[in-house]
Order: sequence, then C-alpha cells, then structure tokens
Amino acid sequence: MSDTVIKVENLGKKYLISHLADKREQLFSRLLVNKAKTAGSKVLDMFRSAGGGGGGEHTTEEFWALKDVSFEIKQGDRVGIIGRNGAGKSTLLKVLSRITEPTTGRITIDGRVASLLEVGTGFHSELTGRENIYLNGAILGMSREEIKRKFDEIVAFAEVEQFLDTPVKRYSSGMYVRLAFAVAAHLEPEILIVDEVLAVGDAQFQKKCLGKMEDVSTKEGRTVLFVSHNMAAINNLCDTALWLNKGKLELIGDVEQITSKYLFYGTESSGEVFFPDKNLDSRFCFKKLALLNNESEISTVFDIRQPIKIQVEYHATSSLNNLELSLRVYNSLGTPIFTTNRSSFCNLEMTKGTHISEIIIPSMFLTPGQYSIDIAAHIPNIEVISNHQSIASFEVEETGSNMLAYKGLDHGVVILNIPWEEK
Repeated sequence: MSDTVIKVENLGKKYLISHLADKREQLFSRLLVNKAKTAGSKVLDMFRSAGGGGGGEHTTEEFWALKDVSFEIKQGDRVGIIGRNGAGKSTLLKVLSRITEPTTGRITIDGRVASLLEVGTGFHSELTGRENIYLNGAILGMSREEIKRKFDEIVAFAEVEQFLDTPVKRYSSGMYVRLAFAVAAHLEPEILIVDEVLAVGDAQFQKKCLGKMEDVSTKEGRTVLFVSHNMAAINNLCDTALWLNKGKLELIGDVEQITSKYLFYGTESSGEVFFPDKNLDSRFCFKKLALLNNESEISTVFDIRQPIKIQVEYHATSSLNNLELSLRVYNSLGTPIFTTNRSSFCNLEMTKGTHISEIIIPSMFLTPGQYSIDIAAHIPNIEVISNHQSIASFEVEETGSNMLAYKGLDHGVVILNIPWEEK
C-alpha cells in the first residue's frame, strides 16, 4: 500500500474577472476618492449625466490562481507552503479542503481532512462552543463517543471553558481561533491543514499550536500542511517546503534549502533599490534604499569587522502625524534578527517633503551569512501605508575577525561584544 496521502496532478484553478469600461464609473470613482462635498443626490446626477443610467461595455479577463501544479505528499510529512501574497497558497488549501472545485487537473486524498483556513471555518455562529465541537466531529465522521473522549482535552487546550455554552458569534477572534484549532487538531484527522489564521492568536498560543502540530505529525504519524509568511516557523515545524510563485509550483523539497532560496528570490542585489513610482497611497512613498560600506560605497558584501549603513530616502506629500517607519533584517532561515523603528530616534510627526534616514548596523554584530530587508510605513495599530518584503539582500563575510577560529560553530543569530571585567 502506498504511503502517499495527497496526490495533485496538473491542478489549475481559473477565475473570471469582470471589468467595466465606462467613463461614468471613472468619474464616480474620482468623486469618491476626492471626497466630494456635494450632496449624494448631486453626485448621482453628475454620474448619470456622464452617460445615462445604462451600463457600459463589460469585459472579462481570465485569472489563473493556480496552473499546472503537481506534487505528492507522504503520510507524516510536515509541509510548509510558502509564497508571496497572491501566489495561490490559500486557493490551493481551499481546493485541497474541498471548499472550491479545481478548474483542471486531479486531486487524490487518502484520509480525513481537518482545515483551519480562516477565523470561524466550519463553525456555526449561532451554536455554542460545546455544540460546535460536536458538529465539527460529526463532519469529520466521528461518533459521539469518539468526540466525547476528546472533549475535555479540546476545551483545556483552547482555554475557553468559561465560555463553552456561549454562542461563538460572541467570541473574540482570538477565542474563535483557539477553539477552532483545538477542534481541528484533536479530532484525529489524518491530514491537518492550517492557514496563517494562527497569527490572530497571541505569541504563547501560537507556540502551543506549533508544538501540537509537531506532535500530531511526529508522534501520531499524521500529515500537516501549514501556510505561513514566517520562515522561522516554517523551518522549525516543517521538513518539506512547497513554494508557489504566481500560481505555479516553483520548487518543492528540503525546507531549509527552499526557504533560503525563497527569501532571496526577487530581492534587489545591486545594493541600491529604487522603489516603483506607482504607490497605493498618495500621502507617502519610499523612493530609494541603499546599502553602503565603511567608505560610503554601494555594496552587497560586507566585512564582518566593518559597519553596514542602510540609507533610506522617502517622501511625504503633506505633514503626517503618528507615521512610523520600520526596517527589519532577516537571516537566510527567515529568522527576524532585529527591527528598528524611526520613532526610537525621531518624533512620529513627519513634515512634508523628501527625507533621508541612515541606519548603521555595527561591526561584529551580524554573523557571517546572507540577510534580507523588509521596510514598511504604518500608523501603529491603525493602517499600513507602504510595505515592501525582501526588498534588498546582502551578505556578511568573515574576513579574519577574532571569531575565525570558531568557524562552523553556531554562535547564535548575532555576536555581542560584551566586556568581561575581572573583579
């Protein structure tokens, strides 16, 4: 008997996107964007006067969220599914979970599948937590006695005992996710599929979930599919990575090799990055990021004994209150090494005009290896204005520092020159 539990052959999923080629629609959109001060009826009159009440010319465009995807997954595999936003990850999980039908191709699944793709997946909002546990178990084909044996374990893991007889529509998103994950992980599915919905929970619960998924796979021999943008979590949990890129399978294989290639795919390696003119927000944009060595020369390879300068140029079209700029550096395993915020050194208010900020990573701080940079502008806890992942990459080389004698040893993610004082 084959130990293959999921076999995907030439899988494709197509959507039709509708477009309205209509000048009236463009006019109406501009009026909304510019927050027109006219009364609603006047706006509607202007909208109609641009071409009457009839519709414009409709056109449709084919969009393949997945195309020609083929792979096999064995029993007990822990597979991390990675890719940029829009790569097709969530679509793949929905097809595997039988939530949506594929357009082309064939999928063979051997075993019961439990999915946690978004907050409240599989829950009935009017039913209580207790009732939803039994409902989900029944959907998975379990008897009432089987569910009852797992019931106390599910409640303890989810930490929702106090609200067990409350309709889940009154749960917070965190409570919803805790119970949904507990149900999915404990009701003995052969295949557990989890999207990045766990990001809703707190850090302690996320760690608990990762530990449970590892137990489900290593101790109970079940298969886990896990989608996340957190490469460190993927590397810690999974043994295999499946990389989707624009709806197609880019690579599948050893998790550390795939995630390392993924992190540096598409990153600018010239040491100088010019951000595209097109910006989704008219208030602010990044213009340029440059990596500079100790001689202020643009570079992507740096001496471990020398500092690294990261210079960022950005523009605000008007004064902005509470605007935070953040820069984060990752190593080749996807582990975040550090995050630095502009507000740590500057006022959160940003004046109108073009600005240049410089960040200096000290010498003898980053261990030899490859690194990538994320940069973002956001109003804390309110909105993200601009976000660029893996926008640039660089390498730190060992060039004869006092750490050279320990080459090959794991020093951790950073080196700290902490003085030793004899007393």
